[in-house]
Amino acid sequence: MRPLAVLFVVAAISAAGVSSAAAQAPDAAGLAGRWAMNRTLSQFPPEVGFWVDWLAPGADLDPTGRGGRGSGGGAAGMVIPPQSEDDAKRVRQLTAEVRTPSTHLLITDAPALVTMTDDQGRMRSFRPDGREEILQLDGIPVGVIARRDTGGRLTVLYKVQPGRELRYTYSRTAAPAQLVVEVQFLEHGQGNAVRRVYEPAAPGESMLVPRPAPSPSSPAPGESPSAHADPGGAGVPAAAGGASGPFNQQPDAELKRLTNLGVVVEGLTQQAAACGVSEDPIVAAVSKQLTEAGFKVPRDSDEDSYVYVHVMTSSVSNGFCVSRYDVSIYTHTTATLSYQDRPVLVLVQLLHKGGLTGGAPAVHGDGVVKGVQDYVDQFVTRIRDANR
Repeated sequence: MRPLAVLFVVAAISAAGVSSAAAQAPDAAGLAGRWAMNRTLSQFPPEVGFWVDWLAPGADLDPTGRGGRGSGGGAAGMVIPPQSEDDAKRVRQLTAEVRTPSTHLLITDAPALVTMTDDQGRMRSFRPDGREEILQLDGIPVGVIARRDTGGRLTVLYKVQPGRELRYTYSRTAAPAQLVVEVQFLEHGQGNAVRRVYEPAAPGESMLVPRPAPSPSSPAPGESPSAHADPGGAGVPAAAGGASGPFNQQPDAELKRLTNLGVVVEGLTQQAAACGVSEDPIVAAVSKQLTEAGFKVPRDSDEDSYVYVHVMTSSVSNGFCVSRYDVSIYTHTTATLSYQDRPVLVLVQLLHKGGLTGGAPAVHGDGVVKGVQDYVDQFVTRIRDANR
């Protein structure tokens, strides 16, 4: 049994930098390039965000609608709309991204699609045609409208909730070479604003934030068992219904007796093929790796446990290719969820790692295969250690 196509945007990421070929100054056209924040030229106001969230019952608003508490009867004609759980999550996540911005940005810019990857490896794509699209933020949908003006400036408008919008404006200067990102919280047309300045990343500079190594007694962040009703949705613990008896609490206990692993590769597009990334070399390399490590690797059949590889590939205007690759091990089990009274089949992520690599089309495919193999080697080592 296999999952639907999965887009992982949050994962433990390798700290290795991309090829030094990507460290050249950004291209003259568009916003494409590898950018590093200049903190001296950037603004970091401590309280940037929307005005105070909808006031608690009994609170008053002053006539400007800016908030405030008092003993009077409140502002005449002021209606405070209800805030749903999804609205609150959108506000929190988008506000946190502004308050703690990515220190690096990798941007690919084509006339019909602009893709941005931050220092956590999260990738977002925008079509600058002025039409609203739905973007998923950790499973929460948000409406997004992207437009590009005649000067090349890109505006991305997040429709956070009724009456609240977040506007990003990306522009580029040639002398000095800078990417300027202006963000404004719009509440009925006005609100806090902040300006960030990025410069071309230095040769060899990593575009990713290193993750701390896990302690020997506990799994790494994002690698503990996590059951999912669907691959792209929110996780539900497999024991959500409560355990009826004692269970094995040893580190990596879920990896014991794991001997059969299928191989599934998804996410490859025509852009990936143009960059030399294809399914067969990845499947062949991983299958050979697992077989030599003593695993049984069934071919052309569904397997309850399998290595899942997802690759997203883009290229900048000079032909340099960039791929985000995620490698996971999945299995299936049945569990009684906290909100149900009968067991259901759920998907469990046992291990996961993700990374970023770049290179010319002639060598890029090999770079992706090597990166995937490195993670599979790490998984094999953990499984062997768990079975000692």
